[in-house]
Amino acid sequence: MGFATHLGPWLLGTVKNTTGTTVGTIRNMGATVVSQSTNVVYGTLTGNAFVLPAGAQVTHVTIVTTTVFSAATTLKLSIGGVDFTTTGTITNVGGVNLNANATTPGGWLNVGSTDAQVTYTMAGTSLSTGEATVFIMYVVRNSDGSANPTASAA
Repeated sequence: MGFATHLGPWLLGTVKNTTGTTVGTIRNMGATVVSQSTNVVYGTLTGNAFVLPAGAQVTHVTIVTTTVFSAATTLKLSIGGVDFTTTGTITNVGGVNLNANATTPGGWLNVGSTDAQVTYTMAGTSLSTGEATVFIMYVVRNSDGSANPTASAA
């Protein structure tokens, strides 16, 4: 099996344009959710995780710890240099779902008009073990944040 590359939002559904007022005639297309992931390990406390495309809308962030960290550890993620979420203390193997910081929910709704670098910073004292994978799921949208074309769009 190979990989396929597609530029831009994928809209899926059965009714492209609204032509009436009943189900089956009302637009029902929605943009697909995609993901990126990166591994973080105890020896690398800061790094570049990945780049999100302009206009992306983050739907959720999950951190799956596969090897427990040797000391209490937190992981902070930033989009374009703006902190947008931080874990609580990671002390166990398993998954943790993260939420938007109360002061920066806009970074989740639209990463901006240009591609945005996602970076991470881990904090822990004298770490000698630990590994996790960071997953970010997002909707690919146009660089202005729009995901739904006008009714006349092809």
